[in-house]
Amino acid sequence: MERYLVTGAAGFIASKVVEKLLQGGAEVVGIDNLNDAYDPRMKEYRLTRLIGNPGFSFCKMDISDRAFLEDERLQGQEFNAVLNLAARAGVRDSLKDPWVYLDTNTTGTLNLLEFCLQEGIKKFLLASTSSVYGDDAPLPTPESAESSYPLQAYAASKKGAEVLAHAYHYLHDLDVSVLRYFTVYGPAGRPDMVMFRFTKWIAEGMTVHLNGDGEQSRGFTYVDDIAQGTIAALGLVGYEIINLGGHEVITINELISMLENILGKKAQIEYHPRHRADMLTNHADISKAREVLNWEPQISLEVGVQKLVDWYLAERIWAKEIFTE
Repeated sequence: MERYLVTGAAGFIASKVVEKLLQGGAEVVGIDNLNDAYDPRMKEYRLTRLIGNPGFSFCKMDISDRAFLEDERLQGQEFNAVLNLAARAGVRDSLKDPWVYLDTNTTGTLNLLEFCLQEGIKKFLLASTSSVYGDDAPLPTPESAESSYPLQAYAASKKGAEVLAHAYHYLHDLDVSVLRYFTVYGPAGRPDMVMFRFTKWIAEGMTVHLNGDGEQSRGFTYVDDIAQGTIAALGLVGYEIINLGGHEVITINELISMLENILGKKAQIEYHPRHRADMLTNHADISKAREVLNWEPQISLEVGVQKLVDWYLAERIWAKEIFTE
């Protein structure tokens, strides 16, 4: 039976990856420090849905703490792969405390790479971000586009993780898949992202705070599609950087209109200046994912947003209390 170590297991994407691995018959050890980077109730909701599943065990620990390398719960388990899906995410918050981003995203990755050497694990998967492409990338953006000029500490810390993984591939023949996720959405998504925030704000008649004029755009991809692509990347590839996501690009104004139509409510919008850390657009070239992983998103934006709204309305009693400011 295959066994995987998945970090950030209570996170948005990681929890869905764990769910699908378990459904496929694998055993999963999940790690998460359950920090308060955003409202912990969302992480508790996701984790509760995993605990109790056959084949799943959970360890509360911090990958940035080197002591986890000596944790007896993780030693000698013969993992088929380590999936490092843990991250301090969010471009704006990385301006407030860049140190914690470096600790989790870069030092945490280094610790996990050392864990692979320590335990003889041959496969390492790293979740990275489209933010490494900066603000002047060709559209749609291929993996070969310049990625050495990040706009904030979040992207810089992820780029650092990518190059560390390459060094371990080169020195120790570790097989590495680096997945650059574009904008991901779906039920139980991060409450600091626009999909959850706008859904809540419009549904509850709250003010929608919009940075910029709303003509900035994003390529959105549903979380189940991203999870499938992540699992597909567990095959041996040598060292590859692969874009996942961003297949349906719309402006933020168009997204607000879509949510208004589904919820049957008009948004009350308050405009704010565009944040310098925000990219104006992203749009993935996923040709490599098609070729290497035989992967392509299946769920349309219209269907995916409806699923998100349905989930929010079903969980509204507690979801409306989730902190989004």
